[in-house]
Amino acid sequence: MILRKHNTVDVHAHICDSDFDDDRADVLARARGAGVEAIVAVGENLGDARKNVELAGTYDMLKAAAGLYPTILDLDQADAMAAFIRRNRPHLVAIGEVGLDFWVIKEASERELQKAIFKQFVELSKALDLPVNVHSRSAGRHAVSLLLENNATRVQMHAFDGKAGTALPAVEAGYFFSIPPSVIRSRQKQKLVKQLPLSCLLVETDSPVLGPEPNVRNEPANLIVAIEAIARIKAVPREAVVAAVAENAQRLYGDLSGC
Repeated sequence: MILRKHNTVDVHAHICDSDFDDDRADVLARARGAGVEAIVAVGENLGDARKNVELAGTYDMLKAAAGLYPTILDLDQADAMAAFIRRNRPHLVAIGEVGLDFWVIKEASERELQKAIFKQFVELSKALDLPVNVHSRSAGRHAVSLLLENNATRVQMHAFDGKAGTALPAVEAGYFFSIPPSVIRSRQKQKLVKQLPLSCLLVETDSPVLGPEPNVRNEPANLIVAIEAIARIKAVPREAVVAAVAENAQRLYGDLSGC
């Protein structure tokens, strides 16, 4: 299946991952052949951020983001990442991925540090007018609350693993939720798609993970799997989903085809 007529965007992929070092050009060619027009290349640390900016300079369809993975509880690294983002603002389309992860981080004091670092990036996203691409594993309610309390406006909740009821305040605030291909094997994500409006949904692959099959390398060409799943769950034509997620991506990120 090939997606046409709309600028379809993979809004969260780790294309800088070493899993793609041997065949990245082929992976991107397959994505382009499948109708993916742009890929938001997220990162987890400074090395990823530098690589994403470099890759975006080489491949037009890649749009660089920079962020510090939430399990990195290091204020010095957070400050260094913030400085990198400020310096490279013209080359970035988002801050991410950043957020909370209570699946890994269990200690109350460490969670408070994690929240402080996340808040720093939320404030930076507002100051620089950049969308924030949010990780919230086992911490959806806490992440949404922090974002709302700090008046975040341009927000993407990546692969949200909470209940739809937890997501609704974020929907009301105009936040977006990106759905990966793993939706086809996740009852939680299927329920989320069913209950959230199409007007707040985006599609991502989170490549090289969260693919249609567990433990098989995922890639941006699989974006169609997420789109077709959304269409089935919501009982709407596939083209309606393609049009909606393209419009939603433009509302959050602007026109990525030429930046």
